[in-house]
Amino acid sequence: MRKAFPFLLLLLFLGSGCKSQEYKYLNYNGTDAPLSAESGINSPVIIKILYDNYVHVEGFEADWGYSILIDGLEKTILFDTGTKPEVFEANFKKAGIDAGGIDYLVFSHEHSDHTGGLNAFIKMKTGIPVIIPHSFTGHFKSSLVKHGLEPLLVNEPAKICNNLYTSGEFDYEIAEHALILDTKSGLVVMTGCCHPGIIDMLKKIKSDFNKNIYMVFGGFHLLEKSDKDMASIISDMKRLGIVKCGATHCTGDRQIQLFKEAFGKDYFELGVGNVIRID
Repeated sequence: MRKAFPFLLLLLFLGSGCKSQEYKYLNYNGTDAPLSAESGINSPVIIKILYDNYVHVEGFEADWGYSILIDGLEKTILFDTGTKPEVFEANFKKAGIDAGGIDYLVFSHEHSDHTGGLNAFIKMKTGIPVIIPHSFTGHFKSSLVKHGLEPLLVNEPAKICNNLYTSGEFDYEIAEHALILDTKSGLVVMTGCCHPGIIDMLKKIKSDFNKNIYMVFGGFHLLEKSDKDMASIISDMKRLGIVKCGATHCTGDRQIQLFKEAFGKDYFELGVGNVIRID
């Protein structure tokens, strides 16, 4: 019995360790009631660009990275936190946002240009769920807990709050998901970096949610795409029915210019300090 005692202690330790690594999942109910042409927001949703490679309003600071605030729903959502904590905090305060009003933090994927501002955010707010793809590393998940946050994992498409959904995790070398807002004009897709490919993501979202996509904006990860590649991507977007587009962050300067030319009056700028109203 004396010889077996250390082994029993080891089993108890390992068992408790495994238990501590169990995290909640965002409840999957499909999209609850099926989306339709009549479903969607009844009042404006406001998107504030807090972190971006480009400045839209003087006084904000540009840096490689991305972060937006989604306001006007039953829950207020912070989507990504940019790269540098000091830049994120400065832009956040410049925008006049009350961190106390944020209900969920969402990370699109586990890259530092989207998660790096976390240390600044936790100085302002803790104790809220952080919605992430379930394939994020154990280290990242445990660091959230250490900082007083609650990992809430995503696998399949799921509802976050009325009219706002996660696309579910895309099967790719870096786990990523997008946010989807339901409007009466169609779906609005908000992306972080589109590592799985912007067109593949849009096709799956349209199929999963069974509703046309009206607008897409965010980082598209097209820096290395040629003009020929871009012509094909833009053609595919329009074939999917995309009406409005806003590209930024990891999309690439030349690639952004091509989107501007292709979408004309239906292209809209992002950039730090900009505010986008979605009706």
